[in-house]
Parts: sequence; structure tokens; C-alpha cells
Amino acid sequence: MTGNPRYAVTVPAPFGSHSPPQVVIVEYTGGHTAAGSPVYGDPETGLQVEIHGGAARVLAPGSGPAPPACLHAVPVG
Repeated sequence: MTGNPRYAVTVPAPFGSHSPPQVVIVEYTGGHTAAGSPVYGDPETGLQVEIHGGAARVLAPGSGPAPPACLHAVPVG
């Protein structure tokens, strides 16, 4: 695996909820997508993403409404 083992992913609140976005810390799961990209996830929320540059593409939305297909991701520590 290349890159960071942990990222902070910003998940926007559902449209019209007037709630702030949620920041979810995802970690490398040890898995890979069919294309070979590392899979990152958060066991608490169920969110799973693949990350390229500063963008996280949602693979499994986790709990709640499905977030947009592309989310902001920042390396953590």
C-alpha cells in the first residue's frame, strides 16, 4: 500500500437538514478495489472509500443517506 493509512473524510449533512458536515476518520482496511486501489473504512459508520489525491470515492455509504460520490479527504498523522 502507498500513501497514508488514515484520512479525514468530510461527509456533508443531508440536504435541508441545517446540520454541520461530519468528519469521519477512515483507515486502510487491507482490502483493494477490483482496480487495485486501497480501500479505507470506518467500522463505526460503515463508510468505505477509495482515495485518489484529495478526493474520496464512496464504495459503501454506511449509515444514513448516501453521501455524494466524491468527498474531500485529508491525510491524518
